[in-house]
Amino acid sequence: MAEGYKHGFAPDIAAPTRPRHRFLPSAVLPADLPRGKVPIADMANAFGVTHRTLHFYEEKGLISASRIGLMRVYEPGDVMRMAVINACREAGMAVAVIQDLMTDLIEADSQEAAEALFRDALMTRKRELSAEMSTLHRQVQQVNDLLDREAAEDPLNDNQSESALTDQELRCLALMAAGLSTQRIARTLDLRDDAAQSLEAGIIQKFNANHRFQAIAKAVMLGVVQV
Repeated sequence: MAEGYKHGFAPDIAAPTRPRHRFLPSAVLPADLPRGKVPIADMANAFGVTHRTLHFYEEKGLISASRIGLMRVYEPGDVMRMAVINACREAGMAVAVIQDLMTDLIEADSQEAAEALFRDALMTRKRELSAEMSTLHRQVQQVNDLLDREAAEDPLNDNQSESALTDQELRCLALMAAGLSTQRIARTLDLRDDAAQSLEAGIIQKFNANHRFQAIAKAVMLGVVQV
């Protein structure tokens, strides 16, 4: 998290009956936001969301908007709330969880209390993600076991085994799985670009795949490479 909001906030003109946040946890504000009231188009562009998403957050009571003529605008307090909401969404928190967090933050009587509430929410999300990862690992292992069993029964299946790859192809495949481009693979393996392209094409063909990502996915399921 970058620079936070260490002081109180201006009144929320758009929704005077709604409780205001005196303190919010530190969150990153987009650098290109205009000062003062922010038009909806600038708000959407700065946070990388659509107008519909902003309307949805308004419906859920997370932010509010006022109007200048026909233009919807957001007060600085709502921009700050949006920064926290955006951070939560990027962490994969459900909207209902964010609503609960923002409600709890209304009661925060200090910056430290706001930071502690946010940290607790992040720790809860981290535990959820760890549990999901554990489930995914078990499922991948189950798929690997099934594929290994099929490979033992029918060695001529569509997915090639690790032994069908040369040492150089295995090195290239590992670099592909690590996300390196063909050009970077060429430099790493001390090859010409066209040679690296041919090497990669051969690997894709051996896995009976249509493109590099499908070949990598098959290799991961077979346990040939780890990601």
